[in-house]
Amino acid sequence: MSTLHTGRIAEQKALSYLLEQGLKLVCQNYYCRLGEIDLIMREGNYLVFIEVRSRSNIKFGDGIASVTYAKRQKIIKTTSHYLLKHKVQERNPVRFDVISIDGSSGHITWLKDAFNADY
Repeated sequence: MSTLHTGRIAEQKALSYLLEQGLKLVCQNYYCRLGEIDLIMREGNYLVFIEVRSRSNIKFGDGIASVTYAKRQKIIKTTSHYLLKHKVQERNPVRFDVISIDGSSGHITWLKDAFNADY
């Protein structure tokens, strides 16, 4: 199975899980020249930008550990693009979450407020 296909399956699992938790889908796979956001959802007043990671082998760390500083910066820049393009007002709080899915067990770990950016 290709990495892209595995990633799409993980995103669908994460989306189903988050919908069950009461979040509302705003956008899936937002692309711009700066990068991609896997899921954009709303939880209460928060606009939540979610990175989904799947690992078939946790020998080198779980999916959460794989979100490097460079990846976080790319997500933050892509988020800025989204907020400007969609004219999201500054008073709406933003949160960055990471969902990690263990490929062998299917276990989902949801790290809320995994990192932040100053807006």
